[in-house]
Amino acid sequence: MKYLQKITIAIAATITLASQVKAQDHRFDPPWNTPPESKVMFTVPGVDNVPDLFGDINDPQLVVFFAGNQFMCIDDLMAAFKKEHPQYQRIFAETLPPGILAKQITGGSITIGNMRITLKPDVYTAGKNKIDQMPEYFSRTEPYAYNQLAIMVQKGNPKGITGLKDLGQPAIRVSMPNPEWEGIGKPIEEAYVLAGKETLRKTIMDDKVKDSTTYLTQIHHRQTPMRIMYNQADAAPVWYSEAYYQKMLNHPTDLVEIPAKENITATYVAGQMKNAPHAQAAKDFMDFLISPTAKAIYRKYGFKTK
Repeated sequence: MKYLQKITIAIAATITLASQVKAQDHRFDPPWNTPPESKVMFTVPGVDNVPDLFGDINDPQLVVFFAGNQFMCIDDLMAAFKKEHPQYQRIFAETLPPGILAKQITGGSITIGNMRITLKPDVYTAGKNKIDQMPEYFSRTEPYAYNQLAIMVQKGNPKGITGLKDLGQPAIRVSMPNPEWEGIGKPIEEAYVLAGKETLRKTIMDDKVKDSTTYLTQIHHRQTPMRIMYNQADAAPVWYSEAYYQKMLNHPTDLVEIPAKENITATYVAGQMKNAPHAQAAKDFMDFLISPTAKAIYRKYGFKTK
């Protein structure tokens, strides 16, 4: 009898696992950009997709480290830059969190899975605060785009989220960027204080982290949309452009705007590295980032420019 019970339990567990796998069959997994053409196209969702590494890693003529939430702009940016500067065709870009990229710069390498990358960037872009913390690394800096916060929710907003205060509710599952390495983390905490004083910030960042109703991401520009779309989170504070982009893709998400009095504006700054391996290419790309062409691309994806 006990043996039959064990068999029944095992079968039930298998069925449950199968249904979970079917419910999350990677249909919304990145990369969301268009991959470059190659003789062998081998992307396996959930296993080998490497969405935050772009372009030519072999003998690049330009290497750019972008704060990750700009990933949606990369295809258009690189195509336009190559058109204006046809001498640069082998370009490599990373779109990881700015704190991780900063550690890669200071440490000289990064390992992702079994791959170790030792390429040095020619240009690094991040929020103004992060750039200001590293002045010794740059020969030139330029602001080029701006952003504000929004809340990403599931399609139709089934939980009825209206603002940041709702994220403090016990039943609301929040996807939150980890302030330790995510540039957006601190501005979101500031917005919590504006919306509900220190009490709201503590509720979301301390109490709800402890009871697991707030999940701290490592790569919020990837994890957060996926957690929303796979019903692992109900709401997530993000940069406006990220919520805007998911709607551009017709993914099952919606965008809740945050009023100006509770919002934070971010300034994106590019830094030309003093030790840029490709100094002329770095200068040309810096000039391109502040050009009308590049600014139009950023506006296309929900950023603001001046």
